[in-house]
Amino acid sequence: MTPAECAAEFAEWLEAFLPADYYTAKYAEYRWDIGLRRAFQEAAYEAGWLQPAWTREHGGRELGPAETMAVRLESAVRSAPKLPNIQGPGVVAPGLRHFGTPEQVDRLLVPLLRGHEWWALGMSEPGAGSDFGSLRTRAERNGDTYVVTGQKIWTTQAHESKWATLYCRTDPSVPKHKGISCLILDMESPGVTVRPIRMATISDETFCEVFLDEVEIPVSSLLGQEGQGWSVAMSSLEHERDMIWIMNWVEIERGLQAVARHSADLDDGLLAALGRRLADAAALRATGFRGLEDTLANRAAPQATILKLLGSEALQHTWELAATAAGAEAIVDPGLSFERHDALAATIYGGTSDVQRNIIGERVLGLPRV
Repeated sequence: MTPAECAAEFAEWLEAFLPADYYTAKYAEYRWDIGLRRAFQEAAYEAGWLQPAWTREHGGRELGPAETMAVRLESAVRSAPKLPNIQGPGVVAPGLRHFGTPEQVDRLLVPLLRGHEWWALGMSEPGAGSDFGSLRTRAERNGDTYVVTGQKIWTTQAHESKWATLYCRTDPSVPKHKGISCLILDMESPGVTVRPIRMATISDETFCEVFLDEVEIPVSSLLGQEGQGWSVAMSSLEHERDMIWIMNWVEIERGLQAVARHSADLDDGLLAALGRRLADAAALRATGFRGLEDTLANRAAPQATILKLLGSEALQHTWELAATAAGAEAIVDPGLSFERHDALAATIYGGTSDVQRNIIGERVLGLPRV
């Protein structure tokens, strides 16, 4: 099938799944409906739409990159229900499928994809947020176990998760990117303490602190080889980056629609700002497809970091413009207030804008480190 045919088939399936009044004023309620979102994930897995590029046994349809992107764009444009534990299928599953042992894949992958078991990402630490290579959580091997001590922070949904991919330093004697390993942590293990962090906005993706006090993890829970944690993380996050730019593009388009509702009241300065945001949206989509073209041609595709930087900053600017265009109405509109504050996180999650600029400078443009 062509990309357009795949998108149309998905759209037909989605329409049949969703409640008849999904696209009405009740959408604001459905957006937070955890029952609907859980049901959507399991149904998408069963129908092969959860990971369209994967084999059918792993929730896919074995689609190519172009067809997969068409389905993802269709899903985003049609505001398909958000997966309740999005980092599970979006980040953990690709790493588990690629690096996991047959035993790990057989035990863990399908419950993850169905949404029966939630996962957290044990990556960020105090002093090592976007600078992943500076993490200090230690895992010392003692026979058939690793003994782990340290702290993680901004660990989304850790308090609701059964498992976590826990990144630890197993060899402090080598360069920092080479001494990291990834362990599969049972969140109910003795020595694990989880503390939710109070959020500033409405969200069901609660941040948490995770404290690890001599937690024993079997060596059989190593994901990939010892010292391969950097590769596991980068491979997993590559899938997240594609997901983020598509999500940002759709949210920017929604923000532009909010601005357009006040177009008759915009002065020349705001019209110029609207023009810049329209250009941002077009550039974001074009760059995404340029990255796809490179992937199809087996060329290096450096667009991922550019897409993250452009998309997250354009998203913030768009919802700020929407609030400005609404004027006093923005103060009493809870939906607009939520979108505006929610967009503030875009330049933090998935790598901060400062880190993205460093990556672009060093790895894409080849500039020297200073």
